[in-house]
Amino acid sequence: VAPAFPASAPRHRPPLRLARLGRRRRRPRLLGASLVALALLWLSRGWWLPPAPPPQMILVLGGDAAREKVAARLAAHDGLPVVVSGGTNPEYARWLFQEREQLPSSRVRLDYRATDTVTNFTSLVDDLRRARIRHALLVTSSDHMDRALLVGRIVAGSRGIQLTPVAVTCGSSCVPERRMRIWGDGLRSLIWVVSGQDVRRWAEAHLAPWLRSSGLERPGRHRASG
Repeated sequence: VAPAFPASAPRHRPPLRLARLGRRRRRPRLLGASLVALALLWLSRGWWLPPAPPPQMILVLGGDAAREKVAARLAAHDGLPVVVSGGTNPEYARWLFQEREQLPSSRVRLDYRATDTVTNFTSLVDDLRRARIRHALLVTSSDHMDRALLVGRIVAGSRGIQLTPVAVTCGSSCVPERRMRIWGDGLRSLIWVVSGQDVRRWAEAHLAPWLRSSGLERPGRHRASG
């Protein structure tokens, strides 16, 4: 007697766990492809963006009062407006720009939203785009310029804003930055441009409680602005 078979054999389906694992494996690939595409788009921007106008403003990154002094003299000489991101206290900054260099308050903006180099740009870049800024002078210390310029060209460049560096000599106080830190901030900036999210803030919100509860968080950690 021939064995009985069901009218239609059920189709083989992968276990649900394997399907989910496949989707998880695809996500890093999609993120990597997006980052590569964004990098290629940024590198080719000179072919499709119109030429930038002369500098329209001065952007100063906080972290050293010497940067603001150089920017104040530059603004008084060139007549450009100034935005200081995460700089000295308001009392000193107003004295420097308005009383010492005689700049009207309408030409000086003090912004304290930034907490580090990446947020120096991410907190301001959309404001600059709305103000139709397409070219800014970037003022920061010479030992900080490589990282600031990489982050700025990724974040500001994604909004069509060109940056021209103005390095402030730091002399004997210069502290060369590690390449790991420079490229780490560059990667963080790319992720922000692609996703609109700051990966550091995400990590602090999601991982900090776990690190504290596990005892792995190092005491006394301090993140300096700039």
